[in-house]
Amino acid sequence: MHWSLKMTIQFAGILFFAWIPSFSQSPDYYGSEPSGSLYEFAPRILVDAPTAGTLQRGCFDIVMRVYNNGGILAGAAIGLSNSLMIGMSYGAEGIISDRSTTRDPQIEFQVKLKLINEEYLLPAFAIGFNSQGYGAYLYDRQRYTYKSKGFYGVVSRSFYVGSIGVGGHIGINYSLENDVDHDREPSIYFGLDARFAHDIGFVAEYDMALNDDRAKAEYAKGRGYLNLGLKWLYKENLELEIILRDLFVNRREGATTFGRELRFTYIEFF
Repeated sequence: MHWSLKMTIQFAGILFFAWIPSFSQSPDYYGSEPSGSLYEFAPRILVDAPTAGTLQRGCFDIVMRVYNNGGILAGAAIGLSNSLMIGMSYGAEGIISDRSTTRDPQIEFQVKLKLINEEYLLPAFAIGFNSQGYGAYLYDRQRYTYKSKGFYGVVSRSFYVGSIGVGGHIGINYSLENDVDHDREPSIYFGLDARFAHDIGFVAEYDMALNDDRAKAEYAKGRGYLNLGLKWLYKENLELEIILRDLFVNRREGATTFGRELRFTYIEFF
């Protein structure tokens, strides 16, 4: 992607957040207690990018991703309070395959604390840590194919465009996966989620990947990562999703086109 296109995407993200106050908002999306339907929960994550949404107290979710080369990533999270959630995950490549598996080196963990609930003119704000990267773990580079977010802070705000509920998100993160490439810059990401009907949703995110653009590493092309997802709420507590990953084909190694993944999310109360 040419630099001008990258700048255009970043500028569009800034304008997007600048226009949010002009829409009719839904101030309870990141503050109220949902009754149990996934449709009523603010998303905790877009594709890879965390939002300010958290699980409610006494609620848990189980998430499974199926990614390229027969990989499966499974995780679970629980709401300890209405503003604090923790979780863990583990995955391996080659599970659905006829070759040996490549397992992740360890169980990964996440924690998120929402410091500010969304109000009519005030966005939600959360901080957290997530050590789970995505795709296969690359042992020679000591990182996941797509780096974990690590430490992050994120602002989320909900509003309506006509009858469509939309959430806007912008965050900054610092990944710890930098031992080999020494690319230690914080990165910036932004995205949105939309709910078109009771059972259909959409997510989009763009990570500028400032921590994954070092030329000496010869891994990425400096285009950033653009990911999309289309959700189908099969039942109130079960969601199926198709993910299109790295639409700019930012990776130099092992990728000739964008990735395709599936994600399944189940949510329940104790």
